[in-house]
Amino acid sequence: MRTVIAIFLMALSITALSIPWVRRLAIRTGFVDSPAQRKMHSTPMPLLGGVAIFGGAVVAIITFVPEFPSSVAGVLLSLTVVALVGLLDDRRGLPPWAKLGGQFVGFLILAYFDIRVKLPLPEFINYLITFLWLAGISNAINFMDNMDGLSAGVSGVAAAFIMLLGLQNDQFLVAGLAAAVFGASVGFLRFNFMPAQIFMGDAGSLFLGFLLALLGLQLRFPANSSFVTWMVPVFILGLPIFDMTLVVVSRLRRGVSPNTPGKDHLSHRLVQRGFSQREAVLLLYLLAGAGGMIGVFITEATVGEGYLIFFISVL
Repeated sequence: MRTVIAIFLMALSITALSIPWVRRLAIRTGFVDSPAQRKMHSTPMPLLGGVAIFGGAVVAIITFVPEFPSSVAGVLLSLTVVALVGLLDDRRGLPPWAKLGGQFVGFLILAYFDIRVKLPLPEFINYLITFLWLAGISNAINFMDNMDGLSAGVSGVAAAFIMLLGLQNDQFLVAGLAAAVFGASVGFLRFNFMPAQIFMGDAGSLFLGFLLALLGLQLRFPANSSFVTWMVPVFILGLPIFDMTLVVVSRLRRGVSPNTPGKDHLSHRLVQRGFSQREAVLLLYLLAGAGGMIGVFITEATVGEGYLIFFISVL
């Protein structure tokens, strides 16, 4: 417990303290996001926030590595690859297949360290589920980075629930990694909540999404059946999953590529309904928290209760 708290505080402190430095570096080097019709900001915005998030989380984890198994090295290596691909995209703009390729390399590294889904299914299916989940959540968090404070806040909420469940089930490695995400997200949010002073860019959103997806895979609930507890990470990350599904389906119906940027995310729709941007973001925090609370309930639900809630939520 003390280690988890220490990781949270260290990640928060390092991220928050480094933001002013990386912000000045981004401005000095021209590493900024320029305004455009589809974007919410009207002035160039520094884009290196993801570097501070990555640094805060990883340094906090490495500091306490002696208490963790060697597989952490594989996790950190895969996260580094994903974050670097995101950083390159922030700088030069990469095609979707290149970003997906970076996530695939991250998946291969995890598979080498035997970090994957282990269901009673053919191995090929387990590997496929693992990659689809990692890539799906990574891009879902990336999709949510469309309004000040949204992606960082939702990531922080999800990480807080994963940390809580990890502690409850004596999964201190999972709880520690989640604490790093939680701390880095909160530290960054100090400078990213409206009005934002810096953006996390793809380096930050892909890093957060990939690590949250990995942590969701590693949650274990020995007191209940896996036939129902597989839903727990789905509910904890339900808001990003819903937003990405909504956007993809909406764009396909309009004959537009899902990768085409636009103002059709859930946050934008709330603003169009009359909410301010701040109200829309706070409401989505609330919905993310509701998903997390349902996930906590699922950990102790019967099979019947779990699937009833799942099907109602899908509807």
